[in-house]
Amino acid sequence: MVFLLLALDWIIVLLWTARILSALRNLPRIPNLLDPKYQLPLTAQATPLITVIVPACNEEANIEATLRSLLAIESVPIEILAIDDRSTDMTGAIMDRVAAESQSRLTVIHITHLPPGWMGKTHAMALAARLATTPWLLFTDADIVFSSDSLLRVLNLAQTERADHIVLFPSMVLESFGETMMVAIFQLFGTLGSPPWRVSDPRSRASIGIGAFNLIRADVYRAIGGFEALRMQVVEDLRFGFEIKRAGYRQRVAFGRGLIRLRWAEGTLHFIRNITKNFFAVFRFRALPALIACAVLIPFCLGPFVALAGPLRFRIPAALLLLVLFFLYRLFHRHNGVPTAYFLTFPIAAAVLIYALFRSVLVTLLRGGIRWRGTFYPISELRKNSGPIR
Repeated sequence: MVFLLLALDWIIVLLWTARILSALRNLPRIPNLLDPKYQLPLTAQATPLITVIVPACNEEANIEATLRSLLAIESVPIEILAIDDRSTDMTGAIMDRVAAESQSRLTVIHITHLPPGWMGKTHAMALAARLATTPWLLFTDADIVFSSDSLLRVLNLAQTERADHIVLFPSMVLESFGETMMVAIFQLFGTLGSPPWRVSDPRSRASIGIGAFNLIRADVYRAIGGFEALRMQVVEDLRFGFEIKRAGYRQRVAFGRGLIRLRWAEGTLHFIRNITKNFFAVFRFRALPALIACAVLIPFCLGPFVALAGPLRFRIPAALLLLVLFFLYRLFHRHNGVPTAYFLTFPIAAAVLIYALFRSVLVTLLRGGIRWRGTFYPISELRKNSGPIR
């Protein structure tokens, strides 16, 4: 029995090591938009090149900063469509006030009713996209702050790579130990689970979509059916990226620390609440595969560290895992700013993440669906309309 446990321990650690070494080798291949070559000025353009679509529901704390950061962009001609999606706070009033000062660069759309068969966010984005006439569409969130040169650098990448869809990784604003620990492991799992360096390979099924920054050619958006085809998708950003890649269009992903910023989770509890809505949707609201994934993660993430309490021969594989995690966190530090020392928090963060994943399944099943932005969506309807994301 001891031999079998030790063999299992080594298998887990070697699997981790192989994945992490692949990330260490391939992550540097992803374009970094802070490279000066992406700051070349564009040819003078009188009409807008990009329509920036910003859906917002009860975002009074964030929306003004987002809109003003977009209005400060002068290196790329843009128009902004901000959608007040049934807000019950001051979001709509703030949008109108900023629009009045925008010299017609910002248009506000007020939605007071959600039609049946739609998620609020997908409905808001689809509605705005129908009004856009520019060659590019940028779908973003209402809590993103843009640097003044962010869109210039992304368009230079699009021209260099002849891209149809570009995702820019956001920089997280981290203000507490808990959110830093959890954002770090969330990014780690996202990178190892769906390697971003494979996104540009047309032979790979790997795809990507991030709600903070989805830039797409308008003709490509319409060719895949837009968000009208994704009306009831909870993780609409992931499904959006999947559909673009499946249709054979050129998808690219980029780093650019500080170019777009957001605070995604205000502490550990907020992180857990965010996961509650999204995780079960990844499994298309099917309980068995979701619970199997949770069960597999327990020995895979925690087993080697539990073995630290055992004899020396069990501590060696755990020490190896910590070593490769150190190098991975050090590499991530260049892009997310998380101190490398947070690699020591991996087992704690992994335990919290597994709990959050299990909670997502349990809470959704007990409630019979999800409540999001004031609307309840029954699980039967979510299952009927869910689709693959990879």
